[in-house]
Amino acid sequence: MITRALVRNVPTGAQPSDALFHFEVEMSEAYAANRASFGLTMAGLIVVLVGVLAFVGNLRWGLAWGSTALLLHLVAVVSCRHYMALKPNSRSLVDWKRRFIAIETLYGLAFGAYPFLFPHTFLAEGLVGVDVVRFAMVIVFISLSALVAAPLLSAAVVSTLPIAVGLAAAHMLSPNIVDILVALCALGAELLFLYLTAQLNRQYAQNLIFRAEKDAAFAEIEQGKAVSDEARRRAEAANMAKSQFLATMSHELRTPLNAILGFSEVMRNEMLGPIENDAYKDYLNDIYNSGQHLLKLINEILDLSRIEAGKRELREELLSLVSVAREAKGLLDLKARQKNIKVSEHFEEDMPKIVIDEQAIRQVTLNLLANALKFTPAGGEVLVKVGRTQAGGQYISVRDNGPGIPEDELPIVLSAFGQSSISIKNAEQGTGLGIPIVQALIHLHGGSFLLRSKLGVGTEAIAILPAKRVVSAFTDDNRTWALMQAKKPARMKKAG
Repeated sequence: MITRALVRNVPTGAQPSDALFHFEVEMSEAYAANRASFGLTMAGLIVVLVGVLAFVGNLRWGLAWGSTALLLHLVAVVSCRHYMALKPNSRSLVDWKRRFIAIETLYGLAFGAYPFLFPHTFLAEGLVGVDVVRFAMVIVFISLSALVAAPLLSAAVVSTLPIAVGLAAAHMLSPNIVDILVALCALGAELLFLYLTAQLNRQYAQNLIFRAEKDAAFAEIEQGKAVSDEARRRAEAANMAKSQFLATMSHELRTPLNAILGFSEVMRNEMLGPIENDAYKDYLNDIYNSGQHLLKLINEILDLSRIEAGKRELREELLSLVSVAREAKGLLDLKARQKNIKVSEHFEEDMPKIVIDEQAIRQVTLNLLANALKFTPAGGEVLVKVGRTQAGGQYISVRDNGPGIPEDELPIVLSAFGQSSISIKNAEQGTGLGIPIVQALIHLHGGSFLLRSKLGVGTEAIAILPAKRVVSAFTDDNRTWALMQAKKPARMKKAG
């Protein structure tokens, strides 16, 4: 990448293999563009200079000088236009820079002769006026030439220095204090304009550097975006492949597992005859319980895989969220009594019905309650709440007074197969899929899920359903449900 050091040290004669080559090409193109764009302006200035010579009585020499200057100016403009028309790989930078400098040198020498074309036959008063006009014309030319040739500093020097020296020499032909002062002013003005030209050249270089750095930054951003897009595509493909693999393997595992569970249940119930050995009975119980645990794990993997693969369908119905929550609570009351855990409920009255997938919301409630019962110690309490949100939606909340979850482990718990350190130490370790399944099912309904916990105090899980699924209490439920069904597409809404 071009660095700012190039502004202070830009060598000439760079080759295409050099790091500075493109920098010098840009500067040469800037010079050619300046010379071509200022073509009419410079031609107009030459005409004005010829007019000044004609005014002071030297028309013949003025026309001769003007013709020469216009010819050189035409050569310079045509050369610059030809340079810009060539393809970058078909032009020699070194040769063209030499050509530009040669043209500017001839240009400068032609203008250097201009001060000597003024006659010296005027009276003192008239001669002062002529000197002022000549000095003004020279300064205008120097400033304009410096501006045009600024991208090539050497071209600016050879095009402006001859006329400044020529003006100084013209005044030194008959030296007096005024002429000496004018000569010094001409040389001082040249030095000043050369300094300003160097600053302008530096600014050109700075602009090129900034543009190069900007282009490089954009290129890096585009490259990073391409890499990011490719990484995302691969991650999505890998995630889809993982979900499909898990779904396929889960289906394959359930077939032999059903046979294991079926035969182990027949044997532990002694349906084909008594088992005299107590150790065998214990083994059969272990087989059956382990099989049930494995079946639960497979079912959870299947659920999560179907959701991630976009194959989980929402079978929407117009139901009461309170009824679904109360039914799910009843299914786990026995387990709560076995652990001596009190399950309280707080359901808002007159809750309007809501459009939900009954099986999915029941699974959400069961998973949240099962998690709360798993980590709540004997004699503890679990509170189930159903109510309205401020935005008009509805929520299900399950809060326990268990050990809680460390704040830094909440993201782990929310991820698939993630478990907190409390869960790992607990005797009833789970699969780590309950909470992710709850999140996924709630997101399918367009809702959100919150998990709040404080170590040593307890945990609260909140499943929130959006207001757009709630049927207004001021409308007829059946009529509203019919209208909603009429607006739905022919096939069921799929996940994803």
